[in-house]
Amino acid sequence: MSDHEERPAHRLRKELPDEVPPSPSASGEGQAGVRPERNGVTGRQRLLKGLWPPRLTRAQLIVALLLFGLGFGLAVQVASNSDSDSALRGARQEDLVRILDELDDRTQRLEDEKQGLEKQRDELENSSDQAEEARKQTLEKERQLGILAGTVAAQGPGITVTIEDTKGTVEADMLLDAIQELRAAGAEAIQVNGVRVVAGTYLADADKSVSVDGNKINAPYRFQVIGKPQDLEPALNIPGGVVQTLEKEQATVTVERSSKIVVDALRAAERPDYARSSSQ
Repeated sequence: MSDHEERPAHRLRKELPDEVPPSPSASGEGQAGVRPERNGVTGRQRLLKGLWPPRLTRAQLIVALLLFGLGFGLAVQVASNSDSDSALRGARQEDLVRILDELDDRTQRLEDEKQGLEKQRDELENSSDQAEEARKQTLEKERQLGILAGTVAAQGPGITVTIEDTKGTVEADMLLDAIQELRAAGAEAIQVNGVRVVAGTYLADADKSVSVDGNKINAPYRFQVIGKPQDLEPALNIPGGVVQTLEKEQATVTVERSSKIVVDALRAAERPDYARSSSQ
């Protein structure tokens, strides 16, 4: 081959750069399949560095706290509803019917009270001797308020509730639940072991016993309650109610209906120190 034919090929080889062997950094992946950046930090490391430690502004922190509080409140509400729903879901059919009957009785009782007040209003408006009618109603209202305040004795139909507590597990809050349930069912007068229960009555634990308005009482606890027996007894026996709660504490509860209950424990009338009638 002549020199003229060899020169172009030789010149072409000189113009091309020398081959460079591939290095690990230029091959596409480093160790563990992670492609390093130019400064030696991988993309994953940059992502973690950007996420932690978190950089929160004051506004973001306040929003996070509000969302946490809202979520906690919803969780507590759902748990509370779940507990009550589960108690009713596990109740027997006759228990559910009794609960509905009790609600109907309470509604009817409120409706009767409303009608009675409307009747009193009409009598005052239509009576020929409004002064005499007003005096009669005032005396009747005074008698009713005396029963509620515990300053006069009362008698009528009702129930007697006896709680035997041989284990000493009954506490003041359990007896308070019983009183509140009886009041909600329409109890008009209550006394416990000879202590009259009024609107301001308080209960407290006192050395393995219970104190009612500062008066220490011991088991067995005996409630004398005046009201409609058909409303009072079912109110204590609803699923998850007072009787079941006390029985879980190994206490024994007996409820007896009676056509005549006497509540004769009296409270002294208290004169307020500061409040006076606005009509004076």
